[in-house]
Amino acid sequence: MQAEEYRELVRRALAEDVGSGDVTTNATVPADARGRGVFLAKSACVIAGLGVACETFRQIEPSIRVSAAVADGVACRPGDEIAVVEGSARALLIGERTALNFLQRLTGIATLTRQFVDAAGGRITVLDTRKTTPTLRALEKYAVAIGGATNHRFGLFDAVLIKDNHIKLAGGVGNAIARVRAAHTGPIEVEAETLEQVDEALAAGADTILADDMCDADISETVGRARGRATVEISGGVTLDRMDALARTGADFVSIGALTHSAPAADINFEIEIVR
Repeated sequence: MQAEEYRELVRRALAEDVGSGDVTTNATVPADARGRGVFLAKSACVIAGLGVACETFRQIEPSIRVSAAVADGVACRPGDEIAVVEGSARALLIGERTALNFLQRLTGIATLTRQFVDAAGGRITVLDTRKTTPTLRALEKYAVAIGGATNHRFGLFDAVLIKDNHIKLAGGVGNAIARVRAAHTGPIEVEAETLEQVDEALAAGADTILADDMCDADISETVGRARGRATVEISGGVTLDRMDALARTGADFVSIGALTHSAPAADINFEIEIVR
């Protein structure tokens, strides 16, 4: 991920936290003090967002030096060194929380994603969703990709997904698909909560069926009915414990909102010392 894609987000995050200045650091740390900060993994994790964290310090002190011990996508164990940052001690203290907020959040997403991908074992493709933190979607979807999953549509503009409320307002599955066909030339995915809706979507020529909140037996039945006609994506109530059973249904994809809306922050420390 290029710095241009997150530089403004970092600027805004620093403005939110620092405001007119860090009153504590400016009062307790000499302006000419030099420091060395080390990012350390405190739990098993998959690193994501290291570049964003480093950009935080560079915006405070452009001359700051960063030495990364790992790269995004690398699995770390407790105690592993992630990166060393050297420069103004004040800059390290001022940027510490913002840098950790980005790194812990994105690493947490990548770590949880890797767990789901490992559980899938290559039998079903793991997708993310639009259930992301407002303004942080690009970063969070990047972390999902680092964790080994596949990004679903980025927003409302780049793919068609007819959901339950679209169906209600359009007057049924068939009507909704017909209206999209009249206005759009790309693939059409349709959410189905029942086997009856699956049949309606297939009859209307849907390209992908989104089996939403279905039991395993109905998902398997959906796969059988759709075979050779449409791909099948599973959504709703997906947990790590269910992954093996869901993969065995034969569905093509499983989308998991929890990758971004419920990933716990990774346990990472930033330890600073004065350099004489």
